[in-house]
Amino acid sequence: MVGYVTGFGNPDWTARTHSAATTIAPAVFAVLSGGATCMGRTVMDEMAYSINRENKHYGTPKNICSPDRLLGGSSSGSTVAVGGMLVDFSLGELCLYYKLVVFIFLLHKLDQKVSFVTGTDTRGSVRVPASYCGILGFRPSHGVVSITGVIPLAQSLDTVGWFARDADILNRVGRVLLQLPEVEPVKPTYITIAEDCFFQLLSIPIHRVTSVLVKSVEKLFGDNVPTLKHFKGERLEDQEYNVAPLAALSSAYRLLESIVKPDLGPGISERLWAAVRSTDETIDVCHSVKTELHAALTTLLGVSIPLGMYDNLSVSVSLLAKYGSDGFLLNLVETLYGTLKEQIDIAQELSY
Repeated sequence: MVGYVTGFGNPDWTARTHSAATTIAPAVFAVLSGGATCMGRTVMDEMAYSINRENKHYGTPKNICSPDRLLGGSSSGSTVAVGGMLVDFSLGELCLYYKLVVFIFLLHKLDQKVSFVTGTDTRGSVRVPASYCGILGFRPSHGVVSITGVIPLAQSLDTVGWFARDADILNRVGRVLLQLPEVEPVKPTYITIAEDCFFQLLSIPIHRVTSVLVKSVEKLFGDNVPTLKHFKGERLEDQEYNVAPLAALSSAYRLLESIVKPDLGPGISERLWAAVRSTDETIDVCHSVKTELHAALTTLLGVSIPLGMYDNLSVSVSLLAKYGSDGFLLNLVETLYGTLKEQIDIAQELSY
């Protein structure tokens, strides 16, 4: 946003190393042109390098659903703004150019005052906090929303996403950002639930999630919910996933370190220095993992959908679709949402 200084979740980055922006990011310009009014900026995880949203400089926002729990990151400020009903939608904060910072907006359309928030999603920075706080979070196809003006975390994965409490608003904001025409929803050929592969990791009864989703899908579209049990492979034991971060973050930290001695929160400094001191061998491993991750993430888009509460904690599910199916997935969420809420009420009354 013109006239504002990026924060990147760290006061040294804001006050001592960067000047005010002279241009506006295309993603922000698009929603403003679509009728939005910017209501404010929020604070992100420090250096976009956490998924917990514990920032020693600015404090930790409260999880609206579960005040004694973390709210996820790094687009946590955006999530709280929507979940706390300060706005109806927001752009997520992981990397937008004005980073303390994400932007929260009011959108004036159809004689109705609507607000929203957007953010960016690299490894889950929209979907994770959305799921923790019981709101909708959308990660579009990689590259379909401009990331010009975005501080990079991992350029080949960074994606601008957005949050909303209501599926209609989520869809409307998406059509502005993605420049999509209004079309009639298309019935999905089928919706596959990966119950056999992943839901064993849940700490709540599996049926609390699957029953709500399956019954909603079958009510609207018929019996078309297969499983993935035939594709389930052996679990990989003792895998080492703690590879070094991408060079972009290392470069950003080297710049910051060369100008000031930044005051970084616990854990952030250690991880960043690990990236700076990466060996060639570690970097080769990182590139290999990045290639596989990029191939997976750039062929998919996703949305986190709240499924109510269980034991005073938010329950959510993610829907994935193939690359380029953004309009289809937004329409599907809007179509499903009313029925999902009916099934959520039934599930919560039955306490399962």
